[in-house]
Amino acid sequence: MAEVRDFTSYASRLNKGTDRQEPFDGEPSYKERIRNHKIVVVFRTVAIAVAVVLFVVLIYIGWRDKEYSEAVFTLGPSVTNGIDARLISLQENVVQYSKDGISCINPSGTVVWNQTYEMQNPIAHTCADVVAVGDYNGHTIYVSNTSGALGEVDTNLPIRDFCVSAQGVVAAVLDGTNVTWIYLYDAKGNTLANFKTTMKDSGYPIAVSISPNGELLCVSYVYPEDGSVKTSVAFFNFGSVGQNSIDNYASGYDYPGVVVPLVQFMNSSSSFAVSDDRMMFYSGDQKPVSQAEILTGDEEIRSIYFNDSYVGAVYPNSTSDGAYKLKVYNSQGAEVLTTFFDIEYSEVVFNDKQIIIYNEDECIIEDMNGHIKYQGAFENPVRILVPTSVRSKFTLVTTDSVQTMNLK
Repeated sequence: MAEVRDFTSYASRLNKGTDRQEPFDGEPSYKERIRNHKIVVVFRTVAIAVAVVLFVVLIYIGWRDKEYSEAVFTLGPSVTNGIDARLISLQENVVQYSKDGISCINPSGTVVWNQTYEMQNPIAHTCADVVAVGDYNGHTIYVSNTSGALGEVDTNLPIRDFCVSAQGVVAAVLDGTNVTWIYLYDAKGNTLANFKTTMKDSGYPIAVSISPNGELLCVSYVYPEDGSVKTSVAFFNFGSVGQNSIDNYASGYDYPGVVVPLVQFMNSSSSFAVSDDRMMFYSGDQKPVSQAEILTGDEEIRSIYFNDSYVGAVYPNSTSDGAYKLKVYNSQGAEVLTTFFDIEYSEVVFNDKQIIIYNEDECIIEDMNGHIKYQGAFENPVRILVPTSVRSKFTLVTTDSVQTMNLK
């Protein structure tokens, strides 16, 4: 066994060895190294997250701004639609109606349901997945949705105008002997409410629209005043709030010297009206208020198109920009786009922030920035174009078949 005689000297040598293991001045301690590691991990995580977000944004912008150079047409089942048959879209389906009946065709070309009747002047209106068809000057309105018949309304008085909500509630303007009636029916034909109007007291109702939830009714009344005309746009609330108001009256606005032939709900809290010299926007799901009023001046509105988010007004145009000018407004009445086009259009469709302008021979598809995504011709004359849930896929109905158009 070794004997240590000089312990002090031995301990001093051990301490010198230990000193070599201690950190030098300026080198981080253990806690500092842990903290620095955590900071690096945080910055690395943030950098990865930012990179992922940027990647997703770039993918979205590429998808949003993608241009299509060709269309691939796929022929589907044969269909029969006579010259007198009218076609309208019902979500992704197509409704065909005439004097003899109405039918619903899904995107694959299958007839989902049909209803026979006899009408002299059939008129159809839609809201969400509900369609109502009635006979002008007749007494019957049939209400259906994409699955089939919901019910039948017998008005007992001649129909002058009507509209339908997403719940199948029908508002009808009926011609009485000395008064004009406005009735609300459920889809089964049960009377929910009614009130009469006279030219002396309130004017003649020339347009009606019901909100998708069936609670608000907008009526445009016209009546003579001091050798001219005056229009009142009135809102009636048939929900819980309206029960506390006289005749369910919620709010209204007068427009001296003009006629307002169109009032329309976009959704349950936004609506608009159109006269010969202005467009009016209203907001509110209980007592609508005026949101915006846009004077059109000498420009004559040729046609109006809308969905639940946008309203488009088409004007004839005499400049080199195009034969027609389309102004697009949001539900608050703010102008979001002015664009020009040359084709003789049969319809303008708003869908998923896209604008589809088409006639039987060709179509133009733009986004809400006015960027043209596709312009091309159809293989066969098209009677109606219906967007699908895929932005680049459309259902086309010709005189004898259902087709699918895929943009590439």
